[in-house]
Amino acid sequence: MATGETVGKRTAGTGTELTSQEAQISRLARDGHTNPEIAAQMFISPRTVEWHLGNVFSKLGVRSRRQLRTLLSPSQPPPT
Repeated sequence: MATGETVGKRTAGTGTELTSQEAQISRLARDGHTNPEIAAQMFISPRTVEWHLGNVFSKLGVRSRRQLRTLLSPSQPPPT
């Protein structure tokens, strides 16, 4: 809200879909960036990156960045 952007309401079906921020973080993690590098690029804290990656892992059913790289090939965008 502070940026003037509107936030959509969550519906029952959004529990497994990645948010735009989660999708961006998952792409950067897939490409080999560390949490501090992702945080600096997105102007958020490394802890926030860690939290979002936890959500991504849960939603996509993966446990590691290696599995994330396998699931999200560079030619395939993350599911949104």
